[in-house]
Amino acid sequence: MELRQLEYFVAVAEERNFTRAAERVHISQSGVSAQIRQLERELGAELFDRSARTVALTVAGKAALRHARAALAAAGAVGRAVAEVTGLIRGRLTVGMVVGCTLTPLFDALAAFHGAHPGVEIALLEDNSDRLLAGVRDGTLDVALVGTATAAPEGLEALTIVSERLVAAVPAGHPLARRRRITLADLVAHPLVCMPPGTGLRTAFDRACAAHGLRSSIALEAGAADAVAGLAARGLGVAVLSESMAAGHRDRLTARAVEDLATPALLALVWRSGPDPAVRELLVHGRRAFAGPGAAGE
Repeated sequence: MELRQLEYFVAVAEERNFTRAAERVHISQSGVSAQIRQLERELGAELFDRSARTVALTVAGKAALRHARAALAAAGAVGRAVAEVTGLIRGRLTVGMVVGCTLTPLFDALAAFHGAHPGVEIALLEDNSDRLLAGVRDGTLDVALVGTATAAPEGLEALTIVSERLVAAVPAGHPLARRRRITLADLVAHPLVCMPPGTGLRTAFDRACAAHGLRSSIALEAGAADAVAGLAARGLGVAVLSESMAAGHRDRLTARAVEDLATPALLALVWRSGPDPAVRELLVHGRRAFAGPGAAGE
């Protein structure tokens, strides 16, 4: 008894037609018929009633079908287990990334993964963090780099990459630039330039304002840190950025810590529990890449 015979048997049983079964397994109809006959001789019983126009299982065929399916499933599981051990991962990996991401370690991790597993097709999608989280939860995405205000988004596994305080960033000559210490109330008294709702940075900022009973005036929104900084540098509002984002624009903006804005903005890799082998392998490369120096992207 061979696995291919069981495969042909299951195909005929499900298609209820030798011609369609042959097309499904990509061999000739005579080849399928010959292998089924050989299987029947080995088992000592006919598996199909061929007298009617539509092929039907005999009592013996019905008894054999469940076990044949189980045998094929077990053989597939053996192949997948060996592939995991030997690194022969195949398939497609869909990765989400926050808009405007400049975290080169993520790109390094993807490159290392691709080099180790060229058989996996990688797709990379940009979006805001709320939609990326939804995509991971519903299975549209396998793993995503998101900005978040909580270390473990509900229902997902997470690896925090960056945890930073938010700061106010202003150009020279702005009233806040002359102050050594500012509070959240001082900050929201001015028009602000911030990332849009759905980003981790904005969520952290909005939660801090709500906790202090304050309402902010968001004059302008931009999805990338460079755009937020550029608008603030032109006097269009106070930029709300993470520490590392603001540090990248110290030539034109002065960053001021906000004393009572302790809620950090987090950047994290997120995935569903029980990830498949490709996701697990990407996480290995991700942990290795992010162990080195990197820069925040949201």
